[in-house]
Amino acid sequence: MDDTLPKLLRRNAQRYASHPALREKRFGIWGTITWAQYYERVRNFALGLYQLGFERNDLVAIIGDNRPEWVISELAAQSLGGASIGIYQDSVADEIAYIAQQSRARYIIAEDQEQVDKLLDIWEQIPQPHKLIYYDPKGLRSYDEPMLLSFIEVEAMGRDYHQQHPDAFERMIEQGHGEDIAIVSTTSGTTSRPKLAKLSHNNLLAMGEGIMSFDHFGNDDDFVSFLPLAWIGEQMLAMSCGLQAGFALNFPEEPETVSLDMREIGPHIIFAPPRIWENMVSTVQVKMEDSSRLKKMLFSWAMALGQRLADKKFAKQPLSGIDRLQERLAYYLVFNNLLDQLGMKRIKWAYTGGAALSPDIFRFFHAMGVNLKQGYGQTETSGICVVHRDGDIKFQTVGKPMPGVAVKVDETGEILVSGKVAFKGYLHNEAATAETITADGWVRTGDAGYFDEDEHLIVIDRAKDVMTLHDGTKFSPQFIENKLKFSLYVREAVVFGGGGYPYVTAMINIDFSNVGKWAENNRIAYTTYTDLAQKPQVYELVRAVVERTNQDLPPAARIRRFVLLHKELDADDAELTRTRKVRRNFIAKRYQDIVDGLYSDAQSLQIESTITYQDGRTATLQIQLRMETVQA
Repeated sequence: MDDTLPKLLRRNAQRYASHPALREKRFGIWGTITWAQYYERVRNFALGLYQLGFERNDLVAIIGDNRPEWVISELAAQSLGGASIGIYQDSVADEIAYIAQQSRARYIIAEDQEQVDKLLDIWEQIPQPHKLIYYDPKGLRSYDEPMLLSFIEVEAMGRDYHQQHPDAFERMIEQGHGEDIAIVSTTSGTTSRPKLAKLSHNNLLAMGEGIMSFDHFGNDDDFVSFLPLAWIGEQMLAMSCGLQAGFALNFPEEPETVSLDMREIGPHIIFAPPRIWENMVSTVQVKMEDSSRLKKMLFSWAMALGQRLADKKFAKQPLSGIDRLQERLAYYLVFNNLLDQLGMKRIKWAYTGGAALSPDIFRFFHAMGVNLKQGYGQTETSGICVVHRDGDIKFQTVGKPMPGVAVKVDETGEILVSGKVAFKGYLHNEAATAETITADGWVRTGDAGYFDEDEHLIVIDRAKDVMTLHDGTKFSPQFIENKLKFSLYVREAVVFGGGGYPYVTAMINIDFSNVGKWAENNRIAYTTYTDLAQKPQVYELVRAVVERTNQDLPPAARIRRFVLLHKELDADDAELTRTRKVRRNFIAKRYQDIVDGLYSDAQSLQIESTITYQDGRTATLQIQLRMETVQA
C-alpha cells in the first residue's frame, strides 16, 4: 500500500520511469530529471544521511529557493522515517534561529552561501546541531567549518552505501507508515510567532485525494513551483498532489524570472495566494495604461463582456449562441494574448487560498476565461479543505468541504474542521495543541464564517479581526482592504474600526512602481518612496480610490480618514507574515501614534522614522504625514 510520499515516489519511478518528474532552468536552459533519476537521487541522499547518523523521527530543516535538491532532501528524510521542516528563504537570522530551536532539527540543508552565512552566524544558538549541507557551492570553497558538507558529497556517500547494501533503501521505505509525521510546517504567525504543525503522510495524501476527486490531474500536466516550499500551499500541490498524480514540477531559474519561465512552460495547474493574483491584475492594468487607444477600447469591451458572461455562469444561467460567439471573439482578439503573456494560456485549474481574494479580482480572471477557484484551509488542515467545484462557483464564498472533510460553525461563529486532514498537533507545544484541537477532534480555525443557502462556506475574517461597527453591524476589515487593493496604485492596506473607534480609517501603502510610473507620466518629480507617498497629487490619486471603494460599502463601514504610510510594510520588520498576511495587532501597536492621529482632528502628524542602509548605518528622519478626510 502506497501510504507514504516515498512509496508514491517509488511507484512513479516504476510506472513513469522515463517521464519528466522535475525540470529546472539553469543558465537559460531547462534540464530534466526523470522519475527514475528522481528516485535514485532521493535514495542516494537518504543513504548518505543515514551514514551521517540520521535516525527515525529526526528532522531535517531546509532553507532556500525552490530547487530539485529541496524536494530530494524532503523525501530522503521521510524515507528514513524522519520529517522535514521548511524555512522561508528570506527569513532573517533571528527567525531561522527561532525555528531551529523550536524544531530541534539536527540536519540543515541550505541552498547557497547567503543561507550558509546566516546559519553560521547563529550556529551556537541551534540545539544539537550536527551537519550543515549546502547544494550550491559557489563562494563556499574556502569555508572549512567542520559541520559543512556539500550535497554532492552526501549523495556520493549514499551511492557507495547502496552498492554495498542494495536492499537497504527498499527496507527503509517499507518501514514507513501513513501515520508517520511527514512534514512540520510553520503556521502563518499573524498574531504571534509561528507554531510548528505536525502533518502526517495520511494528512497530506487525504488532502490530495480530496481535491483530485473532482479535479483530475494527470501525469501529462505541468506545475510551476515558484512559491516557497516552506508554505503549506506549495507543499499541497507540489508534493501531495504531484506525487499522487505523477505530474512534473518545474522550478524557475530565479524568483525574478518566474513570469518568463511560466510563459515558457505554460502550466496546466496553478495555486497562488491573493497577492500573486493581485500583482497579475496590476500588471495587466499597467500594460493597458501604456497601450494605444484602440487596444484600450478593445480591452474595455472584452472585459465588460467577459464579466457579464462570468456573472451568468456564476448564476448558472445558460449562454446564448450570441454570447458564445462574442466570448470567442473576445478571447481571440484580447484575452488569448494577455493569458499568454501571463503564462496562463494552458491553465486548466487555478486556485487561490491563504487569505480572502477580492471579488473584483475573482471576476477579472473569470472574465478572461481562467477557471479560478477559491479554496479555504490552513496549515492545521493540511492546506485546502474547502474549495469550489467547476460549475458551482460563487465568488463571495470559498466553496464546499472536500470529500472526507467535516466543517461546522459553532455557536460563537468560529469555523471548525475535522477529518483525515486534521493535523497531529504542534511540535513540542502541548498547551497550544490543546487550545486548537477539541476533545472530540475538531480543529479550531480561529476564523469566523457561516454557510449560505447552497451549503457554501462564507469566511468573514479572522474571528479576532471582525469589526463591530458603531451601528452594531459586524464587518470584515479584510473585505475593505481587498477592495482598496484592486487598484493598481495600492500595494497594501490596513483598516481600523469597530470597538472603541467611532468610524473606519485606513493606513495605505502605495504601489511604488505603479505610482512612480504615474508620477513620471504626469511630470511629478520625486526622490524616495517617502517623498512620493506624501505628494499632494498622490493623495488625490489615492483619495479617488478610497471614494470608489466607499461606494460599494454600507455607510457605517465607509472609510472616513486615511494616511499614506511613509514606508512599505515589510515581513523583515514583522509587519507582514512571510506569506504577506497583515499582522494587524502588531501594526496597530507599532504605529499607535499614527492610528491615534487618524482618530483626531489633526490634519498632519510629525513622526520620527529610523532607516537602515545596506552597509548597516542608520539615520533618523523627521517626516510630516498628511491625514486625509473623506466625505463618506
